[in-house]
Amino acid sequence: MSSLVLDGKSLAKQIESELIPRVEKVKQRMNGKSPILATILVGEDPASATYVKMKGNACARVGMESLKVFLPGDTTTQQLKDKIESLNNDPFVHGILLQHPVPSQINERECFNHIAIEKDVDGVTVLGFGKLSMGEDAYGSATPAGIIRLLKHYGIPLIGQEAVVVGRSPILGKPLAMMLLNEHCTVTICHSRTKNLPEVVRRADIVVGAVGKPEFIRGDWIKDGAAVIDAGYHPAGIGDIELSAVIDRCAAYSPVPGGVGPMTIASLITHTVQAAERAVGIA
Repeated sequence: MSSLVLDGKSLAKQIESELIPRVEKVKQRMNGKSPILATILVGEDPASATYVKMKGNACARVGMESLKVFLPGDTTTQQLKDKIESLNNDPFVHGILLQHPVPSQINERECFNHIAIEKDVDGVTVLGFGKLSMGEDAYGSATPAGIIRLLKHYGIPLIGQEAVVVGRSPILGKPLAMMLLNEHCTVTICHSRTKNLPEVVRRADIVVGAVGKPEFIRGDWIKDGAAVIDAGYHPAGIGDIELSAVIDRCAAYSPVPGGVGPMTIASLITHTVQAAERAVGIA
């Protein structure tokens, strides 16, 4: 079987090219001022710093600005909320990203929820998740939104398909399950306490690895002809799924790297452009 490669890197480039003229229209409404995505990094985690830099580079490629906010590692919950509040009140900031994870002394969920819903371009607030779950308008979590766009772009059937999501994080597994449900999939969410996990995964027409453990999902768990989405990334370029054991049998798969990762950033930038358009009355 010749498997379809779900190339997120090339799709992300296409999305960015489509965003450039939209950003220009926003700038015209703002007298030449660029839309702004504010990224907040608390502490000095090297991986998080790299992610923030990548998002800033993506902003530049489409003509937006990136406002990088760096806070010390001993920042308190209230101090972080105060900074978020100032960004909420800044009319020139259209999107706010709080880089996960934050230091342990901070109540991350409380800070996520402090982001104004109209600027929650990373889809991390409880209100945004609730709206999404009810089929109302909201910016979905960036990685799940990127996965849905990837599946649709490559014509992967969704309606009536059985999808199994392995992982239940509030910014990946849970929102992705809701998005798949909204696309008329039959969805099962699995986790570390799921009984007979291999048997559950073998039912899936669409398998999503979102558990955060290297090659936790084995290739022989996945049935022939399934679509395989690997949302994990670990050292040595491996994900949450044993892709090497399934790429010759599956209908489609997202490579690691180059699959889901670029789509996460593309979704974040898209949401920020949408928020800017709404702020200036374009959409």
